[in-house]
Amino acid sequence: MKKIVLFLLAGTLASTTWAQDNPTPKSPTAKKDKQAARKERINNLIKLEEEGEIIFNKQNVFGIKLNTDGYGLSYEVGRFKSARVANIFQLEINEKKHKKERRTSLQNGFNFNSVIYGKLNNFYQVKLSAGQQRIIGGKGNKNGVGVMAVYTGGLSVGLQKPYYVDVVDQSDQRYRKTYPTISDSNYLELGASGFTVGWSEVKPKFGLTAKGALRFDYGRFNETVSAIEVGLNAEYYVQKVAQMAYNPEKNFFFNAYITLLLGRRK
Repeated sequence: MKKIVLFLLAGTLASTTWAQDNPTPKSPTAKKDKQAARKERINNLIKLEEEGEIIFNKQNVFGIKLNTDGYGLSYEVGRFKSARVANIFQLEINEKKHKKERRTSLQNGFNFNSVIYGKLNNFYQVKLSAGQQRIIGGKGNKNGVGVMAVYTGGLSVGLQKPYYVDVVDQSDQRYRKTYPTISDSNYLELGASGFTVGWSEVKPKFGLTAKGALRFDYGRFNETVSAIEVGLNAEYYVQKVAQMAYNPEKNFFFNAYITLLLGRRK
């Protein structure tokens, strides 16, 4: 009896090992069923596009932003309340430029540098805002463009960093100075000191921000976000911001912008 049991166990083990090493090939029918399911899914996505409906729970979107007074990056998380309305939360990092900034190239021997004459400070922004995205025009077909209204408001923290310039005096001594000291003391500019210089002297500026925009989604399927956003943005800071020498400091900023948006919906 013991020999019979051992024989059966050995046979079972051998058959299991053989089955693992030699899996049953997928049948042509299973492959066709998989292709048919994929085709049906694509057709359903196209149908949803044509109806202008977005049947998803959330979206994550990255943006590259060009402002009339600077540039920046953004990240957005959206949670859909319905097929046409989503609550959105955004993080933005921008650098704001003054309209009178002009970068000038300098050549000192074999060194090529640049400087912005009269620039007092770099002004960076970190903005946190919340709002809504609302579909106002669905896509007429799979190659159409969906139109959405976007409006947000929130907090903005500005970072005012001194703009240092490498200079030499009449005795050829080298220093790092800022405007208007450079102009008043007749220093010769060698070039901007660089991004890493001046962070120990940053002054924070606290304010509020709001924006309104139209978003044009040209992606083929609703599960991807491929869009252009065009809008207006306003910011107000409690403390005045100084950007250029011999120009008034400002509390209020207003600009237009365009953003390229790429992301996914789930």
